[in-house]
Amino acid sequence: MTVNRFSRPLVALTAILSITGATIRCSGSGSPSNPSTGGPAVASVAVGVTSVAAGVSWQGTVSITAPAPAGGATVSLSSSNPAVATVQSSVIVPAGASSVPMTVAAVATGTATIRATLNGSTGQSPVFTVTPRSGVVLTSISLSTASVVGGNSVTGTVGLSIAAPPGGAVVSLSASDPVTVPSSVTVPAGSLSATFTVSTRAVGGSVSSTITGAYGGASVAVTFSVTPPTVATAHFGVSGPTETETCTLTNNGNTLNCTFNGSTSTAPGTITAWDWSYGVAKTFGQTTTGPVLTNPAVDCSLVPPPPLPAGTSWFTMVVRLKIHDNLGNVSAEAVNNDVRLIPVGVCGF
Repeated sequence: MTVNRFSRPLVALTAILSITGATIRCSGSGSPSNPSTGGPAVASVAVGVTSVAAGVSWQGTVSITAPAPAGGATVSLSSSNPAVATVQSSVIVPAGASSVPMTVAAVATGTATIRATLNGSTGQSPVFTVTPRSGVVLTSISLSTASVVGGNSVTGTVGLSIAAPPGGAVVSLSASDPVTVPSSVTVPAGSLSATFTVSTRAVGGSVSSTITGAYGGASVAVTFSVTPPTVATAHFGVSGPTETETCTLTNNGNTLNCTFNGSTSTAPGTITAWDWSYGVAKTFGQTTTGPVLTNPAVDCSLVPPPPLPAGTSWFTMVVRLKIHDNLGNVSAEAVNNDVRLIPVGVCGF
């Protein structure tokens, strides 16, 4: 019988290689970073459209697999067909963020994709088609600022390829939470653009929203960031029984028939107290645990003795608000110096 003296070492070597291969295969599974660098990689490239008219500029989004490190992450961008569509050469994902908008411009008819590169990783958008431009189409949506603290509003502007036709151009609008826009805005006949209001709600962290417009077969999208407040800010309104900025003195002079509403106030933490003060000859105060104060309590010392100031039927009342949150933040005082106070058969009037 012949014995092969090399058989046992070959078996051992095969086992070692098998174990090593298994180790290599397992080491990369489930990792959100680029294994070649350890940094974040490209996760997705979204353009938000499948078809767009030539001449249109809009915003897409580049997302990465992990929040960008300190100093941000620079993502290189390119178009598969620059003769059809172009894109900015690069975008910077801010530190701590996982996505960033990019601007794409449709140049001429054809198809294209957008490619993103970061830390040796690449991602590519779905194919989109650029169609011929015919007649009046929506070409742009711009905003007065790229981000805003939730609860505040900004101005948006829609732009057309050529002047709106007789009767105007009705551009349809939509947006994702926490942003609200009107359902449409009309560009007047002969004009190239029109403005609209973008409203937002308070948020606990930065949230991106996409505002989309459509007209003439063209669709345009823009990304907008809503951020949490960094300081406490008091805002309020006064509404009376029949009109705003008006209170009536009723209930034998013991009640203001009106409502103070501070629900638009913002703070980094949860607002826990609304400190109200209001007065004419004397100032009264009341603290509420909610944003609304209805029928504030007073007495006749609130107003000077009769008669009313010559030529008027009301006193001018000053209303103030200061807010506190659960993180210890206190706002500056918000003041309304123009609230009308009308005495109604009370306190000698």
